[in-house]
Amino acid sequence: MKISLRILLGYFLIVGVAAWFVLNIFMDEVKPGVRQAMEDTLVDTAQVLARLAAPELASGHIGQGTFAQVLQGLDEQPLHARVWTFAKNKVNTRVYVTDARGIVQFDSDGKDVGQDFSRWNDVYLTLRGRYGARSTQSDPSVPESTVMHVAAPIRWGGTIIGVLTVAKPNLAVAPFIENGRRKIFRAGLWLLGLSLLIGVAVALWITGSLRQLLQYAERVTRGEKAEPPDLGSSELATLSRALAGMREKLEGKQYVERYVHTLTHEMKSPLTAIGASAELLQGELPAADRVRFSGHIAEQAERLRQLIDRMLGLARVESRQGLQQPVVIDVAALLAEVLATRETQLQARQLQVKTEVLGQCSLLGDRFLLAQALANLVDNAIDFSPLAGTIDLQLQGDTDHVTVRVSDCGTGVPDFARERVFERFYSLERPATGKKSTGLGLPFVREVAQLHGGSATLTNRPEGGALAVLTLPRASKT
Repeated sequence: MKISLRILLGYFLIVGVAAWFVLNIFMDEVKPGVRQAMEDTLVDTAQVLARLAAPELASGHIGQGTFAQVLQGLDEQPLHARVWTFAKNKVNTRVYVTDARGIVQFDSDGKDVGQDFSRWNDVYLTLRGRYGARSTQSDPSVPESTVMHVAAPIRWGGTIIGVLTVAKPNLAVAPFIENGRRKIFRAGLWLLGLSLLIGVAVALWITGSLRQLLQYAERVTRGEKAEPPDLGSSELATLSRALAGMREKLEGKQYVERYVHTLTHEMKSPLTAIGASAELLQGELPAADRVRFSGHIAEQAERLRQLIDRMLGLARVESRQGLQQPVVIDVAALLAEVLATRETQLQARQLQVKTEVLGQCSLLGDRFLLAQALANLVDNAIDFSPLAGTIDLQLQGDTDHVTVRVSDCGTGVPDFARERVFERFYSLERPATGKKSTGLGLPFVREVAQLHGGSATLTNRPEGGALAVLTLPRASKT
């Protein structure tokens, strides 16, 4: 099954189910809504007629007075009315009056005069000062024959002397209910039809965009030059940009070649030095020269080892997409451990370390990688600090981040190097030795920061020296 059909079916299924529920609710609410409106009208009518009936009921002439003459045979009077689209030919409202005992004194239909209605809810409740209403079947064998009765108290001199009830068959409003239901049903069909059209349009738009992406991917696979499709600002546009980024990754072969060439170039120098020293050692040399050339070999071999180790470490970090098993790390304690391992270098350079911890500095992360990143920052500060200088370390924790600041009092980063310090293999000469490092320390720090969802920067301080800032979120990305 094509994805367009799946999208359309899924969309229509969701809309159809939602429309079915909504329509059912509306359909079920039509009948009670109409009947509630009818009851509200009967309440007003009963109250008005109760006022009119009060004098005649109080005088005992409710059955022979003007009130009875006006309402007698109410349903027999011809009527020519049109309520919206429905013709109304007769009055289908019944009125009866009971006295304070619940005995019917007047009935517009003339059939229940003298009957005891005191137990009917409309009369019973109204005589007790409450709202009286009931709905009763006129024919027990016909469920639809219910008649709504709404009563109002007849008061005289502040006392309830009787009850006036207005009754109306629910069948009288049945056409309105059925008409409302038909309209809702037709509107529901229109809604489903419109939803289907919208679903088709959305499905066509999505599948069209996906087709463009597929064609772009196929052209890239064939090695052709192609621009990613312009899909606006939707999620599909994000996918298009992601595919373009993936293409750049796939086209990273040249980058890998440059990477290898640079590594080869970096390894040539120590290998040449090792080879030259080894050739000289094969001949007759004074003891002092043999010691000097042996030291050169050991030094260059150590440089190669560091280069290879750091390359492998950087490659491992770059290949990871996230943190597999992050643990809670106390960054202050971790930094103290790093400083302890650098105690010899610090003493040799007579460097003083000032540490300041502000706030709670724990986070989720990879302890080993963070330790290496902190070690690289401390090593840089040691290498570029003047003899007997000071290294300032500040850790600051807030609600969302832990920030590590490592600063020295050296000469800072030259202007020509500021944009390149995070490039692989780019390194500056150490003031104390005049030698360069592998140029992989700061790239490693940045990769570790990004792996944790943070960032790394290196700037100059206004008072002199370099400032490295490592910012890490407390809840690292996994």
